[in-house]
Amino acid sequence: MTNPDNKPSYVYVTYIATTPEKAWQALVDTEAMRAWWVDPAAGCARINVSDWKPGSRWEHTRADGSGIVDIVGKVLENAPPRRLAFTWARPPEEADASKHSTVAFDIEPYSDGLVRLTVTHDGLQDDPKMLEGISGGWPKVLSNLKTYLETGRALAAAH
Repeated sequence: MTNPDNKPSYVYVTYIATTPEKAWQALVDTEAMRAWWVDPAAGCARINVSDWKPGSRWEHTRADGSGIVDIVGKVLENAPPRRLAFTWARPPEEADASKHSTVAFDIEPYSDGLVRLTVTHDGLQDDPKMLEGISGGWPKVLSNLKTYLETGRALAAAH
């Protein structure tokens, strides 16, 4: 799912003082997510719920107990602690694969005590509204992840 120029729709790279194992755990552990995956616009934490097996469904839900599911998809790859990839769609568009984009988290050891986390979100060329939303959202969420892994707390408090 890349655009006609064969360029990813969105790529974010950050360097985190942590281990690949700790970075991986923060991506798949629901309780850890409550601390760092905060939606600044909504002011509440989000969690990703899945068993993370390839082919399994995952849900991006609000952690406030409301039961509201904002994004859904299928797990494409699960290669701990190096790569996690899944499809990404609005719930009403779940059955229409042409409306899905793809998110991949690549975790690589970089240097002593550092990892490079690359998040690639592809397949958004036909969805400018989603591209606009994730372009503002990913930097905030991933800054929270970095701070959480390096200090034990996120920048924005979950409500």
